[in-house]
Amino acid sequence: MKQLIGCCGLDCEKCGAYIATVNNDDEMRKQTAKLWSEWNNTEIPPEAINCTGCRTDGVKAYYCSELCAIRKCALGKGYATCGECAGWENCRTLKVIHDNSDEAALNLN
Repeated sequence: MKQLIGCCGLDCEKCGAYIATVNNDDEMRKQTAKLWSEWNNTEIPPEAINCTGCRTDGVKAYYCSELCAIRKCALGKGYATCGECAGWENCRTLKVIHDNSDEAALNLN
């Protein structure tokens, strides 16, 4: 599995935080911060949008490194991705991701 597939199956290369970081794109940081703030019902400042990928060495967005329950669960069980877990297809924690991204579930298969 490619290193830039997140624990949940999302493709980090398509993530606004990753794109903003590798391109040093402040406008993309603003757009991503606004979207993530809406999704998480909290204020996420643009300067917090820096990430080189969920499973790579390097900087992580605060949400990804500190708050993401999916990443915490996978890493806590010693898994690179949730695809290594026997129960991932029925996981309530993953449901929100997979309800909105068919690609994420495909990436875990």
